[in-house]
Amino acid sequence: MILLLWTVSTNFKWIDPLFLPTPQSVWIALLDLLQEGYKGSSLLDHIANSLNRLFLALILALVMAVPLGILCGYSKYFRAIFDPIVEFYRPLPPLAYYALLVLWLGIDDKSKVALLFLTGFAPLFITTVSSVQKVPRDRINGALTLGASKWKVLVYIIFPSCLPDIITGLRTAIGVTYATLVAAEMVAATSGIGWMVLDASKYLRSDIIFVGIMLMGTIAMFMDWIIRWFQRRQFPWVGTED
Repeated sequence: MILLLWTVSTNFKWIDPLFLPTPQSVWIALLDLLQEGYKGSSLLDHIANSLNRLFLALILALVMAVPLGILCGYSKYFRAIFDPIVEFYRPLPPLAYYALLVLWLGIDDKSKVALLFLTGFAPLFITTVSSVQKVPRDRINGALTLGASKWKVLVYIIFPSCLPDIITGLRTAIGVTYATLVAAEMVAATSGIGWMVLDASKYLRSDIIFVGIMLMGTIAMFMDWIIRWFQRRQFPWVGTED
């Protein structure tokens, strides 16, 4: 229905093509980008550069946020140290501290990955902390009674119990990080889907802008589908409890 309405409204000139290009022009722009690329780089290179920044930031966020979140959820002393820091920067708009990251790390990919990392770290950390606090105390006490050390309780009891929520937190982290990708590619970038969309807007190439937006949306949906498939396969009981 949306495609039909889009086709009819644009082909009958109800909307200026500058603001809303026809589906045909967007398709032609996609084919041109596949054949010719954009500003010296192929379309696949732009996609690969964006995903490389995104995945590197998400891997770093997972490696740091999940263990720290488990420690903070299990120990009020760790939580007293790290929780105020995360809660302070979490509501800040990413562009508010991006200038500092550029000043500290330079204008290359380091500052961009750092921005994406900070964006994805907070939801993963908060979800992990909340999940640890929901683990039944009887389960922990039972393991301690049977002789498990606190380290083994963290690794074999708390971490597996938190995995379904951590996967949900990862979905949230991917969403907010992906939304920040355009902001990360605004400064001194020469490649990436976000940069391509911003650069095309300078020349009023709304067809290329639509191609970039649709590609970003399609890739995001595919990534989310992979995570949901993994979640259903590994944790089939999630969402079925009474």
